Amino acid sequence: MNTMRYAVIMAGGSGTRLWPMSRGAQPKQLIPFLSGKSLLAVAFERLEGLVDPERRYVCAGQQHRAAILSALPELARERFLGEPVGRDTLNAVGLTAAVLAAQDAEAVFAVFTADHLIEPVERFQQIVAEGFAVVEREPNTLVTFGITPTYPATGFGYLQLAGSACGSARTVEQFREKPPRAVAEQYLQAGADHYLWNSGMFVWRAATLLDCIRRYEPAVWGGLTEIAAAWNTPDRDATLARIFPALKKISVDFAVMEPASRDPAVRVAAIPMPLRWLDIGSWPAFAETCPKDAAGNALAAPRTLLLETADCLVASDQSDHLVALVGCHNLVVVHTAQATLICPAEMAEKIKDIQQLAHEQFGGEYT
Repeated sequence: MNTMRYAVIMAGGSGTRLWPMSRGAQPKQLIPFLSGKSLLAVAFERLEGLVDPERRYVCAGQQHRAAILSALPELARERFLGEPVGRDTLNAVGLTAAVLAAQDAEAVFAVFTADHLIEPVERFQQIVAEGFAVVEREPNTLVTFGITPTYPATGFGYLQLAGSACGSARTVEQFREKPPRAVAEQYLQAGADHYLWNSGMFVWRAATLLDCIRRYEPAVWGGLTEIAAAWNTPDRDATLARIFPALKKISVDFAVMEPASRDPAVRVAAIPMPLRWLDIGSWPAFAETCPKDAAGNALAAPRTLLLETADCLVASDQSDHLVALVGCHNLVVVHTAQATLICPAEMAEKIKDIQQLAHEQFGGEYT
């Protein structure tokens, strides 16, 4: 019997560092950032030819169901997995695993997120296919994908690789949390043969993941099992609403991948992914995807006038609005119909704080 390959795109997250375009009614994964396409649409298309459309799922907040189904006409309603509240990545991937295993005991599925830009797509697909093949050969292997570090990033976790390899897959010795700058520089100097960025992308057998959750987080496993049992019944929504919000809020890295890397019953393997990979979680990261003028200005606005201005990002979602800058350097300028943001690029991490202030002072009017 051939193993069926599935995929789930996790499209949750509030995108607070991409305020004011990313808001409650239009989270970052639905903003038409990339030549009029949303990050979610690009992530869905990236799987074309790798996973059949009828076996692609999206897991996101229930409140975004209508918007996501409208944005992805190819996505059938039954393949949208709606979370009543966000409970971090363990419960998003665990819910997917429980639903898939209930209908296909041999299901193998890949996990992606809706906020990455990955190029070239052809090589990405080849590497993910390698991950599927590893899991199909070794059902007790949890595969993750590691990105070749290009700078001493302090905002990503790292995979520390052991010496053993199985083809392109390297055994993960340890998961390293987001490091301070000096440690990140040590990881970069050690090279990609020893340390990779943790991409947050995985391939595993649904049953193997569920068994790990059962052993490491038994209360979560019990709740997910009960939800899956009710999934194709009239009790689905009530069961989901009762159980899901009470599940332990924890990432899949903390809950599964870290203990699994120390567990002789399973193997955690990383496949290097030496590609252009951008986590579009902030405006400076988004600027890397934009066309630039001769002065290094990243342009994502229909109409701009820039005089003696360099290395700025200018973004607007209004086709008839003109954004003009004079004598500006290293700024993030984002205009929307209801809010405008101006921020030095080096302070972009503070945007989530101003978003929180806007929520505190004005309620949901601007958030």
